Amino acid sequence: MKSKVAVLKTSPATVLEDYRKLMRLADYRNTLSPEQDTIIKLNLSWTRYFPACSSQPWQLEGVVKTLLADGFAPERLFPLENKTVVTDPIKGAQNNRWLPVLDKYKLAFTPLTDVKWVKYRFKPFAEGNGLEPSGRTGRHKLLMLDKIFPDGIEIPEMFIGKNIIHLPTVKTHGHTVTTGAIKNSFGGLLKQVRHYAHKHIHQVLVDLMIMQKELHPNIFSVMDGTVCGDGAGPRTMMPIIKDYILAGADSVALDAVAARMMGFDPLKIDYLRLCTEMGLGNAEMKNIEIVGADISGVDFGFRTKKSVVIWGDQMLRQGALKTIGKIALHPWLMFWAPMASNLYHDFIWYPLIGKPRISKFMETEWGKLFQKY
Repeated sequence: MKSKVAVLKTSPATVLEDYRKLMRLADYRNTLSPEQDTIIKLNLSWTRYFPACSSQPWQLEGVVKTLLADGFAPERLFPLENKTVVTDPIKGAQNNRWLPVLDKYKLAFTPLTDVKWVKYRFKPFAEGNGLEPSGRTGRHKLLMLDKIFPDGIEIPEMFIGKNIIHLPTVKTHGHTVTTGAIKNSFGGLLKQVRHYAHKHIHQVLVDLMIMQKELHPNIFSVMDGTVCGDGAGPRTMMPIIKDYILAGADSVALDAVAARMMGFDPLKIDYLRLCTEMGLGNAEMKNIEIVGADISGVDFGFRTKKSVVIWGDQMLRQGALKTIGKIALHPWLMFWAPMASNLYHDFIWYPLIGKPRISKFMETEWGKLFQKY
């Protein structure tokens, strides 16, 4: 059976209504029910605001407004985001203008630093659960995370048994080529120590799909491509206005369509290929039904680049400096890495390169809409 992905063109004047149309076009009510608690997993890639870097306020408002209009009770919706070694969820929610949206609709923001985390033993997936690999039967165990964290994987206890909506953006990523719905779970299901997963990031993203399918009864994603990120993502990018929004219940298919629109072959991106081979979703375009906008001729021509920080991280973990990396990245010495990342991103790149790009963006209609929040 084909996976459905909805894609629409939008504008600052119509974006909230277009998100309603998008979600309904993607048959979101066939996936999510008002009778169940639903997590709204925001995407915070930077505490500071930078266009396309994190969930946009109109993206959040469009989704929340649609849910409430369709009978979802505010007390059953849980907007949240986690902390990383280089982000602060509360400050990020303020800087990215999420809090005014949530206040407007009387929803509370939950930083995952404030909730209970528990060790969770993930079961192997067995024949008959709907996740059988193409042409094979049998069991799937986690590929890598149980090896990275042999003492157990901690997850937020509140995730267990709740539906989830992911709110990623369309952008490139220095570690994973592209990033989207699948990668958005990285910040929710793994604690601050998740940077240890970077060395085997593609296998880890497959593990996250396996984990989510066990934890959440249903998964849906709404992706903002009004302003997309090209280059050295997920932070030091060039924001490009494209006026697209996307949604679907198959995270793999959604990420594949976004990758194709950016100009990449989805099956040449390891995490999308592996998820497809393991029956966790569809990244083959022939198996995806795209409804809404005609994107047959769309090619943004994006190219993934690596920021200085990601390049250094990869050199230390698996490149020419990996011998030094065994010492430099030892848990007792890891304090220097987030310090170096914050120094580069917040005090060098942002004021010298980021701010001029933001100033230019703020002159656009999308920039003017952001300022209204």
